[in-house]
Amino acid sequence: MSAVVDWGRVDYPLAWERMRRLHAERAEGGIPDTLVLVEHPPVVTVGVEGDDGSSDSSGLPVYRVERGGKSTYHGPGQLVGYPIVDLTPRGRDVRAFVQDVETVLIETLREFHLLGRHVPSRRGVWIDGERKVASIGIAVERWVTFHGFALNVDVDLGAFERIHPCGFDGRVMTSMARELGRPVSLAEVRPIVGERWAGVFGRVPRAHPIPAPSA
Repeated sequence: MSAVVDWGRVDYPLAWERMRRLHAERAEGGIPDTLVLVEHPPVVTVGVEGDDGSSDSSGLPVYRVERGGKSTYHGPGQLVGYPIVDLTPRGRDVRAFVQDVETVLIETLREFHLLGRHVPSRRGVWIDGERKVASIGIAVERWVTFHGFALNVDVDLGAFERIHPCGFDGRVMTSMARELGRPVSLAEVRPIVGERWAGVFGRVPRAHPIPAPSA
């Protein structure tokens, strides 16, 4: 069985610390595969591929982390997902796992009549192959995943223009709200992501006693 848990809005460093603890617990077999859903106050994270220095001049807090990829922005109105998944039963196929995560997001968008898709050689989910609505950057240690995805639901897209997200001009980023021409709440999107997660990964979400982070 798999767990889907919602932490609400949590400061990035606290969520990062808690995510690392969940990763260790999963590697030891203490918890099931778990998808954590969370929202962060404004912050920039930079993955192992680094960036061009624009993150440091963004005026936002910057954290350099162990996930794949370059820099990206997290903020209110963006749904962040941290899949803590043991890849050994899945053949230790990281590429297939990433594509499955993209599929979860594509199927979520379809529920809102938005056509997202994979783009060869580009991570994430794209609208019309030109506008990026979701970013993906994971890390894998001991064949257990952590970090994950960021789906732009109704986020401040101007914040992306302060950096070069994933190496692109910030204007490439879009959101569900922009594409639909109306406000979209995380409350609308969270349950659908959980359902699509269960469908793609062949498991049923269930409540699991993993507490939200606390100071």
